Formats: sequence, C-alpha cells, structure tokens
Amino acid sequence: MQSADAAHCERTVREHARTFALASRFLPAPKRRATFGLYAFCRAADDIVDAAHDGARDRRESTVVARRLADFGRQLDEALAGRPTTPLFRELEWAVREYDVPDAVLRELLDGVARDLRPTRYESWPELARYCEGVASSVGEMCTHVFGVTGDAGARRAAVRYARAMGVAMQMTNVLRDVGEDARAGRCYLPADDLARFGLDAETVMAAAASAAASSESPRASRLARDERWRTLMTFEIERARAIYATAVPGIALLAPDTRRCAAACAWGYAAILGAIERTGYDTLAHRARVGGWSRVGVLWDAWRSRGITLPAADAALTAPALQWDAAGGANAPRTELMKWA
Repeated sequence: MQSADAAHCERTVREHARTFALASRFLPAPKRRATFGLYAFCRAADDIVDAAHDGARDRRESTVVARRLADFGRQLDEALAGRPTTPLFRELEWAVREYDVPDAVLRELLDGVARDLRPTRYESWPELARYCEGVASSVGEMCTHVFGVTGDAGARRAAVRYARAMGVAMQMTNVLRDVGEDARAGRCYLPADDLARFGLDAETVMAAAASAAASSESPRASRLARDERWRTLMTFEIERARAIYATAVPGIALLAPDTRRCAAACAWGYAAILGAIERTGYDTLAHRARVGGWSRVGVLWDAWRSRGITLPAADAALTAPALQWDAAGGANAPRTELMKWA
C-alpha cells in the first residue's frame, strides 16, 4: 500500500511533469517512488523562486523569497541528518538513503535555482550552460544514482557525465519553449552574444513578449516571431539543443536495463518539444509550445519497442563526453543519427 508521503510526491509529478509521469511507468516501483521524491524536491525549490515571478518585484519581495529558499535549504540539512519533518522531505530522505544520492548534488540544485532571484541575463552560451548545469544537470545526476548503472565505478562516472549533458539539453529546451513566459516575468535567458549575432537584444525580446500578451488577436501572435532575425536565432538554438541531446543519448546504454526505456522516453519526449516549437513558427513569445497527448503516448509506445533509438554497446559509451561550450555552435557533439526527433 502506498504511503501518504509517497502519494504526496506522486501528485506533484502528475500535476507538473506529464512527460515524466508517463515515462515513469517503465520504472520498477521502488525506483519510480524515489524519482518522484526527487522531482517533488526540485519542483518545490523552483516554485519558491517562481513565487517572485513579477518582473517589477521589489527588493523587499526578493529578500522574502530568498529567506524562504534558505529555510528550504535548512529543511534539507535536517532531512539529510535523518530528521525530516514534512512528507516531501521524508520521501527525499528515504530516496537519498536508499540510492546513495550525493548531498552535494541536492545543494547544487538549490544554488542553481537561487540564481533566478537575481536579474536574469546571460552574456554568453557558456554562462547559460553553467546555469543549466545547476538547475538540470544536477537532476540528471540524481536520477542516475536512482536508475543504477551497469558496470564499475568508471561506468558510473561516465553515466553521470552523460546524464549531466542530457540535463543541459532539457533545460535549454525549457528556455526555448518559455521565452515569452520568462520575458513577462522579467527574465531573458537567451545569451546576449547570440541575440547580438542575429541583430537582436533582450529588450527587444521582452517588449515583443509584452506586446503579444496585450494583443487582441485570436490566437495571439508576436510580430517578432515573423522576423527573419528571430527565426534564424531560434533555428540556431534548436540545432544547438539537438546536438547536445545527440551527445547525451549514448549514456542510456550504461543505465540499468530496467530503467533504459524510461530514460529514452524522457529524452525523446522532451526533445519533441523542439519540433513543437518549429510547428508554431518559432512563436514562443506568444505561445508555450506543447506536445499533444497522443504524441506523448506515441513516445511511450516507441520507447517500449525501442523504435527510432540506436544505442551503442555499453563499453563503447564508456568514453563519456567532456562538453566544451564554445561561442560558435554549442557542444562538440557528433551529428550522428542516434535518435529520430519528432
């Protein structure tokens, strides 16, 4: 019988993470429970910061949110010391203890989300990549410990590096999907040097998002999305994200066999958002691109059949990628057809 604590975390997943909720069906029950606990922890931290979503928030409000996040960190410390006090932290403490999740990676996540309490602008792709590592690569590393790895300590180190690369790809997908939403909250994650390369800047993006929100058109649309500069920028960023997915996918071969389908479904389902962005005409200023319900079911079916996914032998994946972010085009990823993206 499922405990009330586990049910609390499961509700959080099913409410906020539809792709993962579906993919988690491939996991054995104990691993599914642990990943739900980890997700609920990450989501709660993110929600604390998002409570200060107004772009005009004042210093006093930011201070209040920073205190809430610090208190959340103290609750984490108590849980890791074996003294959890809430359903979320009781589940988290169980997952960390059961699967030996490192304390440091949990604190890395909190440090990552705390960056959103400050004015959110990134000058370059390497700066944005480091942010993505804090808020998403950390999650990939947590999941690797729960999923398990086939092989020795070297295989685990390689699997963690692949998982951290996958986290960057997924967070970059979030950035591209949520441009308008973030802009209306006073945030622009797109690197300033990328924007400048295509003749744009953060102020133009923020103004376009605000204008789209105020538009009386039905459905709403952004004029900037019809601008060739924007379309070329988004094409460039989507290609970068896809290159990082391609770099990260071989790591799935290193995971325990009973988790590979879940990992593949998560990767495939999230990468499909990039295709959804393309189908909106890159207008993530006015819309949040979504993958339809039937498409998500298709992702599950294809993951179950391992259709469209070619993984290397586990020993061939042991040389994990050392992602080197460059200004010209993302990760040093081979452009091989490791996965067919929707």
